[in-house]
Amino acid sequence: MKKTVWTSTVYYVIVSIFAATSLYPILLMLLSSFKSSIEIFKNPLAFPSEFSLDTYKSLLERVPFTDYFFNSVIVSVVSVLLITITCSLAAYYIARFKFYWNNLLFLLFLMGMMIPIKLGIVPLFILMNDLGLINSLWSLIFMYTATGIPLSILILTGFFKTMPVELEEAARIDGASDLRILWNVVLPLMRPALGTVVIINFIQSWNDFFFPLIFITEESKKTIPVGMLSLFGEHSADWGALFAGLTLSSLPMIVLFFIASKQFMDGLTAGAIK
Repeated sequence: MKKTVWTSTVYYVIVSIFAATSLYPILLMLLSSFKSSIEIFKNPLAFPSEFSLDTYKSLLERVPFTDYFFNSVIVSVVSVLLITITCSLAAYYIARFKFYWNNLLFLLFLMGMMIPIKLGIVPLFILMNDLGLINSLWSLIFMYTATGIPLSILILTGFFKTMPVELEEAARIDGASDLRILWNVVLPLMRPALGTVVIINFIQSWNDFFFPLIFITEESKKTIPVGMLSLFGEHSADWGALFAGLTLSSLPMIVLFFIASKQFMDGLTAGAIK
């Protein structure tokens, strides 16, 4: 009994240390968003002398942050929806329908993880220019969809293969079509995998800096990572407004993780358990 109590105590102490270490940068960012640049340099680790929203007002006055925010939301949400729909269909087809080029098709998708997409940025820029998608949010949506498909196919195909076929056979005997089986039978059981795919791809598209920097030049079309560069001057930066922008931009990811955290953790561990 004493050994169990001692083990539990050590476990909770270690977990608390890791939690505090992980949450401290977020807390520091939040506190810094209420400080002026001078106060950040004078007392970087201290609480603000007064909780004022002046930095948030400065952020909205200096840059069109609401445009950046909604552009990031549109790009991230649409790309995640496209990835989820296309990868669910493709992974179900690969996992359940056996044909002679099944493994080759699966390998073809996985090759997208082996080749760094940024090596082809010049032909990609030429392609987007020929399609008239420069300074269009669709250029970012297509890029994030293409780069997110390989890993999503890997995750979903692995989950499809672990599910019992008898459920689908029973639904097929009742006259259900393949799409109805996928929608009503299989996908409700795939929430851990879908939650993992949604969180991974949302974070990737929300935080990406490279592709918006290449494909977007109009101020009104920029996303948050590129738009926040406007707060950096040649010799100085408005650090208070910058931390305010970082705080606001991190809220959607925090909310999404809290909503889908259970599915995300189940998705990370289910493969090992099975």
